Amino acid sequence: MSQPPRAVTRTIATDPLGGTVRRTVLPSGLRVLTEAIPAMRSVSFGIWVGVGSRDETGPLSGVSHFLEHLLFKGTSRRTALQISAEIEAVGGETNAFTTKEYTCYYARVLDQDLPLAIDVMCDLVADSQLAEADVETERGVILEEIAMHDDEPGDEVHDLFTRAVYGDHPLGRLISGTEETISPMTRRQINGFYRRRYTPPAIVIAAAGNLDHAEVLRQVRRALRGTALDSEPAAPAPLRSATTRVRTQPPDTTVEHKETEQAHVVLGCPGIGRHDDRRFALGVLNNILGGGMSSRLFQEVRERRGLAYSVYSYSSQYAETGLFAVYAGCAPGKVDEVLELIRVELATVARDGLTEAELARGKGMTKGSYVLGLEDTGSRMSRLAKGELLYGDVLSVDEMLTRVDAVTVGEVNTLAAELLARPMSLAVVGPFDQADFAPGRQ
Repeated sequence: MSQPPRAVTRTIATDPLGGTVRRTVLPSGLRVLTEAIPAMRSVSFGIWVGVGSRDETGPLSGVSHFLEHLLFKGTSRRTALQISAEIEAVGGETNAFTTKEYTCYYARVLDQDLPLAIDVMCDLVADSQLAEADVETERGVILEEIAMHDDEPGDEVHDLFTRAVYGDHPLGRLISGTEETISPMTRRQINGFYRRRYTPPAIVIAAAGNLDHAEVLRQVRRALRGTALDSEPAAPAPLRSATTRVRTQPPDTTVEHKETEQAHVVLGCPGIGRHDDRRFALGVLNNILGGGMSSRLFQEVRERRGLAYSVYSYSSQYAETGLFAVYAGCAPGKVDEVLELIRVELATVARDGLTEAELARGKGMTKGSYVLGLEDTGSRMSRLAKGELLYGDVLSVDEMLTRVDAVTVGEVNTLAAELLARPMSLAVVGPFDQADFAPGRQ
């Protein structure tokens, strides 16, 4: 007679800057990762679902975000008030967020209150009731959220840029959806998405702080017993493919006319995917170009010319593609000059490359931002979940620093020559019309 499937646990790392990292795969395919940090008196606990806005069809655009809101509205055991009150009564906090490729629900509590956090968070993710009345109430909240976002031109311009690059591909859509998709969305559609997508193989549970892995595992299994996530044995969901191609749009200029006091611009191009080994070189390049006050763009645009208060570069990585872009906010009358300076700086780096001194500074910035970003249990918890969910591996802090140290000036310059010479798309929000950015005008 065959034995029933058992959970498989292994120790991933013992990090001198943190604690022991352990990973368990339950028979259902659900994964549990913890990092024990005895010096902490808090614990961050998160449930990460490998589903985001890129997994939605056009008519269901925004359903992942809609669902994120609804899971806090009540279960068969708790009302919405009880969900928040139980955690707040012990001084804890809960929240959630949706991205293009995953959704996260998390709580941060004192170490002694971890069992409560596990029970509450597992309850709301596994057993939400999605009552019709709550759907209607939250629909209004989300429509207000969309309207509020539209009133923030500094945020809107990034969405315009993403759409300029990806067009109608799901990566180009708003995570929140639009009024046209949210307004007609039904409770049946949302519940169907919930039941199809929120399955154990797609879920990673992560916790970091003063905890014991075996105890966390026991509490998770107890909290999920009898729920939809207590299912038959299955293999964990595979990583998103890094080999599929995402079709991007031809370089384009998108202008949103708004009578704002400041113009907001984003200039950029398709980048590299997160499975690309050059991502460490990109991190260094990004910091040198626009990652801080000593960066080339900040020095040239703000310090020397005084043309903008805010100017920076950034990159986003998805499974098989990415973005690289530069943002600037400036007076409308200075837009042409700012864009010209940015284009010249990017072209100069693409042509001439960077120096060894800049490489050393970029490496230091990259390593410092990574390590300093791991000073609390929330960031440690996120590191575990993202490593497992997005990469299938959790690199230790030392491994990450080693990968950054290994970047050479030749690798950065080769990447810069390829990436920064790509045709650029432009997104603008401000008191302009499309004709103001017609070819040949600038």
